[in-house]
Amino acid sequence: MTGVEHEVRDQVSYLTLNRPETLNALTPALRDRLVDLLTEASADPSVRAVVLTGTGRGFCAGADLRSGADSPSPRIPGDVARTLRTGAQRLIAAVLDCEKPVIAAVNGTAAGLGAHLALACDLVLAAESARFIEVFVRRGLVPDAGGAYLLPRLTGLQRAKELMFFGDALSAPEAERLGLVNRVLPEGELAKTARDWATRLATGPTRALALTKHLLNASLDSDRPAAFAAEAWAQEINLTTQDAGEGLRAFAERRGPEFLGR
Repeated sequence: MTGVEHEVRDQVSYLTLNRPETLNALTPALRDRLVDLLTEASADPSVRAVVLTGTGRGFCAGADLRSGADSPSPRIPGDVARTLRTGAQRLIAAVLDCEKPVIAAVNGTAAGLGAHLALACDLVLAAESARFIEVFVRRGLVPDAGGAYLLPRLTGLQRAKELMFFGDALSAPEAERLGLVNRVLPEGELAKTARDWATRLATGPTRALALTKHLLNASLDSDRPAAFAAEAWAQEINLTTQDAGEGLRAFAERRGPEFLGR
């Protein structure tokens, strides 16, 4: 048992963290399983969107530090950096690089790696009870799992420093105000809204969405000439897809398009 439930339904891959007794803290095995499932979803043409959520009171409490599996002893130089590269950073990269839209349905506490896992997703829905915590400073640790990369791009530098320096819990409404969350929802509406959004995305032009995701993510690290060049090539590539042809035909014929994700 890796602690994640997986189901593909209506062209959507649903990934549900299921270790409620630990607030869905990630063991190395669970983390690696998520990477594999995200990679599979990215490559599978029958999957056109992904939803990531948790069971119980937590979305994800971060890495399971009590397992001790990520703390080899005795430690030699390079172990920590290597563990981060092949572990938490690989997971965040799997979300950012997934060629399908990834929706986080944050049902409860998202702390440390768990917060960054949510923030790496393309769209973030949060229950009213959800909390986001940059917990690292409470443990005397430096933020990892891509947090110092993700957070300033979402909130701005000063807000990111405040959140990471103090480690205070951020409520779902506060997270929405800072731009970390797309919508805050009553508990009973979270799963339905995530399903509705994913269903809508799964009927969209999947390859165009993948290229749009790439352009938006890359724009944060690009200058204008690079961004414009990437845009031009993305448009060039996308116009070879069936969905682009269908979209243009539907416009000319004054009807709704029927996208196939190809």
